[in-house]
Amino acid sequence: MKILKVVPLCALFLVTTVQAENYPDLEDEFSVMGALSEHDWHDLKDERWNAYSQATYISSFKSAFPAAYTNLNGTTNSLSPDAEHSFTATYTFYLGFKAWKGGEFFVSPAMISELPLSGLKGLGGSIQNFELQKNGAANATWYLERSYYQHTLSFGGTSSEVKSGPFKLAGTVDSRRLVISAGTFSILDFFDKNTYAGDLRRQFFNMAFMTHAAYDFGADARGYTTGLVAEYYLDQWAFRFGHIAGPREPNQLTKEYDIFKSYGDQVELEHKHVIKDQPGAIRILGFRNLEKMGSFNDAIAAFKADPNKNSTTCTAFNYENGNATAPDLCWVRKPSVKMGIGLNIEQSVTDDIGIFFRGMYSDGKTEVYSYTSTDRSLSFGAAMKGLRWGRSKDSMGLGYAQSWISKEHIAYLNMGGVDGFIGDGKINYQPEQVVDLYYQCHIFSSTWVAFDYQHIANPAFNADRGPLDIYSARIHFEF
Repeated sequence: MKILKVVPLCALFLVTTVQAENYPDLEDEFSVMGALSEHDWHDLKDERWNAYSQATYISSFKSAFPAAYTNLNGTTNSLSPDAEHSFTATYTFYLGFKAWKGGEFFVSPAMISELPLSGLKGLGGSIQNFELQKNGAANATWYLERSYYQHTLSFGGTSSEVKSGPFKLAGTVDSRRLVISAGTFSILDFFDKNTYAGDLRRQFFNMAFMTHAAYDFGADARGYTTGLVAEYYLDQWAFRFGHIAGPREPNQLTKEYDIFKSYGDQVELEHKHVIKDQPGAIRILGFRNLEKMGSFNDAIAAFKADPNKNSTTCTAFNYENGNATAPDLCWVRKPSVKMGIGLNIEQSVTDDIGIFFRGMYSDGKTEVYSYTSTDRSLSFGAAMKGLRWGRSKDSMGLGYAQSWISKEHIAYLNMGGVDGFIGDGKINYQPEQVVDLYYQCHIFSSTWVAFDYQHIANPAFNADRGPLDIYSARIHFEF
């Protein structure tokens, strides 16, 4: 997909736009809050409550690709080499309420309908659509994704304006403060934010750009958790700590609410800076999970000691691998620790161009429990808004991501084992790679249309399969 072909396509929907103040904040769009404010029915500068909503539809087409084998010996987690179509449709309603000074409640019911490629099997760190959830269905499913309380203690410093938005009540905030959030949320609401690769409903499509692919953060099959986050802001610095629940079984919907028995801890240090009048930030993130996980080496050892402990005989939770000659993690799950550390950098280069980088290393000894089948990852790229061609609310981006798995993980997959997402029966190991190119077109007040091309090499870290191309389109509404 060539950019020069995308820009004229968006010009078909040309509307009058106003220049956004900076790249990430495409502001002044229609909202119920804005309409109420215009009639003096709502104070958009000092809110007691607000309400917003979004709807997003993504359609993807995967072309056929070469594969030396698929689901070898009954293994079940290969991506189909045939052409496939996938979609997601989501709707979210955001409600915020200020209870008292410093105290705010937020809630967001949501709906999802989805059809993943190959049952969401066969891709490691490069799942093509960030909206996809484990255990989703084509029928619309409604659920409560977030419900939490947030309390802010102010300690002075510089006062700045908070603009109204989802999970943000308009008002003022001190640069020195402690913010405590407790309830149900996504840990990515607080950690590992990035201006140019994070808000994927307006940016990249591939999950490799939502956060570190190797960040196995605690979450249920929909990506949400329950716990507590504390954030301390000291002018340009911020320190965050989170203690959260993970799923009771890996990659499943039911959470383990005993967060003293099974939990995920994360810490993050952030520093914001300005270089030649352009803002940027550096974030260092570490996580430590204590969960009932299986070790790859333990699964291999158990199978070698007793071949009856294979993928077809375990009655505990398993991924239903049909390969009777393969080890299985279900035989060796026990309380285990997984740790990782990552670096996140963003930098504005000019008023219309920004760049980003993420890199994370996790120990890779145990199975993926909540996120992608990745043990080490990096991603980088650039995003640009359309000022140079008179389309200030359009944007485009180009990103590259690469993921690795550990030697223990490779050995397990090469014997026919599977984890939550991958397992072809054997593996000719190479890092999984993706290039993601998108153009987003602002067509009218609250609507954006985006087009995306992805090229993925070595799907599921297997050079015997692929490469493949995925073409996607997205329509996104905000109210």
